[in-house]
Order: sequence, then C-alpha cells, then structure tokens
Amino acid sequence: MSDDTPDSLIPYDEIVQEALRAVVGRVLGEVQQTGGLPGAHHFYITFKTAAPGVDIPRHLSERFPDEMTIVLQNKFWDLKVDDIGFEVGLSFNQIPARLVIPFAAITGFVDPAVNFALQFQAHHDAEPEPHDEPENDRPRAEPVEDGSNVVAVDFSRKK
Repeated sequence: MSDDTPDSLIPYDEIVQEALRAVVGRVLGEVQQTGGLPGAHHFYITFKTAAPGVDIPRHLSERFPDEMTIVLQNKFWDLKVDDIGFEVGLSFNQIPARLVIPFAAITGFVDPAVNFALQFQAHHDAEPEPHDEPENDRPRAEPVEDGSNVVAVDFSRKK
C-alpha cells in the first residue's frame, strides 16, 4: 500500500465550501427578513474585490484592489440577499455606497459576538483539471473465471 492519497474525482472541497457559503446566505437572509441584527451579533465579511460579479464603487476597488473587509453592525441599509449573493448599503468616510457581493467572492465571515468564523478559498469558475480515465469505467473484454462466487453479468444489448 502507498501512503499517497489518490486524487478525488468528486470535488469534495468545492461542495463543502458551497455548503458553508450557504450558511452565510442563510444568516444574512434572516437579518434581511427581521430588518436588523439580533442582540450583539455583527459581521466582518471579507471578499475578493476583483472577483466576478462584485460591484463596488471605483474608489473602493482602487483602494482595495485585491481584498476588502466590510462590517455589518450599526450603519447599513437595503440589505438584499438572493441565492447568488447579497447587496448592501454602507458608508465610507460619510460617503454612501452600494456593494454587490456574490457568495463565491467571500473569503471570510466572522461574528465576533459569538466567536464564530468561516474561512473560504476564493471561488472562480475554472475548467476542471484534466485527469486520466477511470479504470473501472471500461467494459471487461472477457468474463473472469477465477473460481470465486462472483457472477459476471453483461447488460449490453445484442442486435
């Protein structure tokens, strides 16, 4: 046996990241529905400013060309959440701004009131890496007759 773990053909990391991003969406959706943050809860949300779908004012993207953290605590407005992401109004140096942030752009979500934090890899739509054909998908050329109790069944249609 080898100590090397084989590469998975199932993108488990992406599936888990997507599920955890859904946690952020659900939490923000509840804040949207109730119209405010419950108790002392507040959020630090870090995101990639150049990620696809991010829409922030130019002066912010120039100031934060890679990544930015926003705080949803006291002064935010017009929070709108959907399946893809959220938009929110915030003030930066007394200048109001509307930010549109897809969940895929989020790299961090923290609620310091309850010591809760999630870290994400920046998600980008990329082509899957090429890989070898799985060996178990090839039909057997001949039935195996090794004396075991395994019965080989061929479901292919004969014409």
